[in-house]
Amino acid sequence: MTAIETAELRPGHEISRVIKGGWQLAGDHGAVDREAAIRDMEAFLEAGITTFDCADIYKGVEEMIGAFIADLRRRRGAAVARRVCVHTKLVPDLGRLADLRPAEVEAIVDRSLTRLKVERLHLVQFYWWDLSVGDAVSALEVLKRCQEKGKIASLGVNNWDRTDIAPFVDAGFDISAAQVQYSVLDRRPANGLAAWAKGKNIKLLCYGSLAGGFLTESWIGKPDPGFEFDNRSLVKYRLIIDEFGTWEQFQKLLAVLKAVGDRHGVSPSAIATRWVLDQPQVAGAIVGARYARHLPKMLDVFNVALDGDDCAKIDAVIARAKGPDGPVYGLERDRTGRHGRIMKYNLNTRPDDRILGAADG
Repeated sequence: MTAIETAELRPGHEISRVIKGGWQLAGDHGAVDREAAIRDMEAFLEAGITTFDCADIYKGVEEMIGAFIADLRRRRGAAVARRVCVHTKLVPDLGRLADLRPAEVEAIVDRSLTRLKVERLHLVQFYWWDLSVGDAVSALEVLKRCQEKGKIASLGVNNWDRTDIAPFVDAGFDISAAQVQYSVLDRRPANGLAAWAKGKNIKLLCYGSLAGGFLTESWIGKPDPGFEFDNRSLVKYRLIIDEFGTWEQFQKLLAVLKAVGDRHGVSPSAIATRWVLDQPQVAGAIVGARYARHLPKMLDVFNVALDGDDCAKIDAVIARAKGPDGPVYGLERDRTGRHGRIMKYNLNTRPDDRILGAADG
């Protein structure tokens, strides 16, 4: 049986280093067999993938995980159900930042507790779309009070770089984790955040490690698809590939990942995930596997160790990349840019919120 690596965010808060992602179970990411996805969650837990990532704004995902936990508790008892570690997020609507009331922040926490059918949230990752609007410090203070009440175990932040997080750390908030995009295509967390986070005892939880599925065998040798996807996740990561370089450069990266994977008897996706897990200050990689059939390849990451030759081959391709550069989430934060225009900003109160515009090539 594969030995699953774990990490500790805070005393008593242990996670599996591969985290089962939930974004792919929400709307706009293709059809989902809801009952199969819920049923298959148990296979991930039994394999040692104990940690599940979701968000208040991932439509229906907290409820799906809650249905799984409740069924597990009913069939196998509270002790087994407590093995499930859930990381969620709190993302107030952009349109509400200026006048958001403390009671509304706690109401989002209470709603997540109800949806997930738990008494305490293991981790709440906080995000504020525009720190120049409203009072983000007061909102995070509400979450600190929720900690004191026993509603939340640990606090984290989402899609912020060190300059965004530092004022909250300086204000006395214990930030245990920062969730950021990190992959062989997008190395922006290495531009200062990782080193700073080490000094503050903040671990990185990384999404986008497989770039929405682009960093898998299925894209090897395929022609450039452009940007016309119904799946917003694919649009998002195709834009990241464009920041990285040409489609031909991306194909060279895939070829190297495959060659390294062939050497170790694992898939290119396992190599891409392993690379992320090996980066400084990374505690976990969030992988959006929907069903149990995806589990074997997901577990392969724990069966491989990259050596100096492997890393040199990957680094040689990365060294020729043109980007992306700048701070974590810097491109995405520009709501007028092509990364920002494909996003939805008011999903807490408007689950069917529309994107601001379409991506361009």
